[in-house]
Amino acid sequence: MKPLSEQLTELAARAKKTEDFVATAKENNRKQLEADRADLKAAIAEGKAEVKEDAAAVKEETSEAWGQLGASVDHWLAKVRAAANERRTERNIKRAQRDAEVAEDVASGAIELAVFALDQAEYAVSDAVIARADADEMAASG
Repeated sequence: MKPLSEQLTELAARAKKTEDFVATAKENNRKQLEADRADLKAAIAEGKAEVKEDAAAVKEETSEAWGQLGASVDHWLAKVRAAANERRTERNIKRAQRDAEVAEDVASGAIELAVFALDQAEYAVSDAVIARADADEMAASG
């Protein structure tokens, strides 16, 4: 497993990449956005593989909990994407506008989930640092 500081550095870089993507998304043409989405899909698959690999290094119950969370998020996003793909085939302006609003709401929800995950990660890091300090203190005292 990578050190926490290295993981947080990667997380910060990934958050910056997402921020940049969102800032330029409206400026890019459709083909570029579709290519970027394909790249993001590959990155998500790679991230899932890394999470599974890292989860294998931790206790079974933690791994199972993260697996369930990942499966739940995957299931939710798959349903949303399937519905969006189905709606894209229709040519109704009002529906297209509503679909755009739904897609924006989904993106907002995903961002809120990411922020929640960051909060949880920060809390977990603080637990880990405190646990390490306690263990080091016990080792030093006896």
